[in-house]
Amino acid sequence: MYINHVSAYLPEEKLRNDAFSSLNGLSSEWIIERTGIEERRVAGEQENTTTMAIEAVKNGLQDLPYNPKEINLIIGASYTPHDSIVTIAHHLQHYLDVPDVPAVSISSACSSFLNAMEIVEGYFAMGKADNALVVVSEHNSLYNDLTNTMSGHLWGDGAAAVFVTKEKKNDKSLSVKEIKTAGAATVGKATQGVNLLPHLGKEGLFMEHGRDVFINACTYMAGVSQKVLESNDLGVEDLKFFIPHQANLRIAKNVAKQLNLSEEKVVSNIQRLGNTGCAGCVIGLGEKWDEINTGDRVMITVFGGGYSYGSMLLEC
Repeated sequence: MYINHVSAYLPEEKLRNDAFSSLNGLSSEWIIERTGIEERRVAGEQENTTTMAIEAVKNGLQDLPYNPKEINLIIGASYTPHDSIVTIAHHLQHYLDVPDVPAVSISSACSSFLNAMEIVEGYFAMGKADNALVVVSEHNSLYNDLTNTMSGHLWGDGAAAVFVTKEKKNDKSLSVKEIKTAGAATVGKATQGVNLLPHLGKEGLFMEHGRDVFINACTYMAGVSQKVLESNDLGVEDLKFFIPHQANLRIAKNVAKQLNLSEEKVVSNIQRLGNTGCAGCVIGLGEKWDEINTGDRVMITVFGGGYSYGSMLLEC
């Protein structure tokens, strides 16, 4: 299957680190040193996970190499849904006006994008669809307590859309060579490391065991990346870009070091956007889209709360 286009949406409001000195006493220098984050985007009062998802799709339709009415599978991914009944996928189906097609929404925390792509892979293999839309969107600020000194400064909002087809549509299409995902809920503080409890509202998103998250993210992201490279007879030198989950710049650098990957190949937007959950790596792919040429390979590797992890290899 092929990724034919990627588009994104980011809220206009920016929250810089300086704001946290009065919110929770953390200095900008402290935040940058430990996370790499300098600012993050915050959804407006009239914005939510669903509206951002729709805007991300709107931003991609003008450059889509086929009629959007041909879309016959819609997958939404988020751990911060605006509505858990009329989900992202249903709202997107309504917006696109494509009746009688599968519309499914999922969550595996920050690994949701790769699991969504696996669902598409399955539908394509069974002959149940051939043109899919995958949309990832996170409204972290809805649940984030900015005064929380452990994680209040980490989160950002944003969305991205990925248009996927069974057949190649143009020279810019990226072939999905392999997707490998798994859960790691049996290790460390997996079920306690990162949590979102909606009934707590603004205090519902928290990270009580950041060190455990960091250690396991570094371990599993490096490990699964190496496995996918080896199964395709490739080395890190064969990659044009490596796009890690945008949770912490130190995690990205640690994984790159383990893989002996040069830092200029590592795509990072966390400095500008904060941790945008499952949307971060897809936004990163969209940011590098015009720099990817025939023969280039891109790897996306993710790790999420729970724990979940995975890696996907793409080739132009």
